[in-house]
Amino acid sequence: MYLALALCLALAIPFSVAGCKKGDGKVVRINEVTHSVFYAPLYLADALGYFKDEGFDIELTNGGGADKTMAAVLAGGADIGFCGPEAVVYTYLGGSDDCPKVFGQLTKRDGSFLVGREKEDNFDWNSLAGKKVLAGRPGGVPFMTFSYVCKDIDVEYITEVSFDSMTAAFDGGVGDYCTMFEPVASDFEAAGKGYIVASVGEEAGEIPYTCFMAKSSYIEKNGDVVEGLLRAITRAVKYVNETDLDVLTEKLTGYFAGVSAESVKKSLESYISIDAWVDNMAMRESAFNRLQDVIELAGELDRRVAFGDIVLTQTAQKVYDEIYA
Repeated sequence: MYLALALCLALAIPFSVAGCKKGDGKVVRINEVTHSVFYAPLYLADALGYFKDEGFDIELTNGGGADKTMAAVLAGGADIGFCGPEAVVYTYLGGSDDCPKVFGQLTKRDGSFLVGREKEDNFDWNSLAGKKVLAGRPGGVPFMTFSYVCKDIDVEYITEVSFDSMTAAFDGGVGDYCTMFEPVASDFEAAGKGYIVASVGEEAGEIPYTCFMAKSSYIEKNGDVVEGLLRAITRAVKYVNETDLDVLTEKLTGYFAGVSAESVKKSLESYISIDAWVDNMAMRESAFNRLQDVIELAGELDRRVAFGDIVLTQTAQKVYDEIYA
């Protein structure tokens, strides 16, 4: 299973452009799993010039799913992948010759929100029994986290719709509920198409949700880039914690074409309220073990992976200690 998946990922067409910021110097290509305010520190590091401070610019592309982000990395279409660490687990178990490793964690809980067709001020998760829900791709962290929350509820999952097509499918009448990231969820609600009823991440608790990873060979040859990226984003998280919401909104809105500043601000408020980001990008082993618990519960893990086999923490810890000294 895992070897076949790794081969499919390596051959897949990886991505379409979501955004691009280039300069005159070195460009580091990052493929992100989706484009969302959930990843605000990544965009703020760019907007504030923190990557330039480290001697490079970034080029962002949108994978539209962790499997496609991993495909971009394995095929050489991206230098760094930004997605759920489960993609690295699967690739490692598939026996890749140059297996990617996680070198930094940004988000510490699920960033999706459950959107329904009716307003529900006192939403009860048990009310999902018998309902049809678009919650992601089987094997992906979004789907597995949602199924973890609903493990004792008889939910009917719609899994044949691709991750980046779920909102359009829901808008077209498919399903009773759909999980959406911000600012899509707030924009969907503002358009009168549905209502945000709950935060999946708030209900599920902490889990290493979105991380930066790269091939082992890339990390070995580009230690300066890895350290620079970690420093830039750690600085950006600190900036978020210390900066007025209106200022953050002003700096972020340009990264979301066609999305109102009001929706961006509401999205930021949502993620700040659920404590979405880590201060220290060095993943904790206990968090990784909880992730594997979730993957096992979903029936997607034949055997567990040792933390040190796919996770690097030394550089992220060094950066954290420098910035918060």
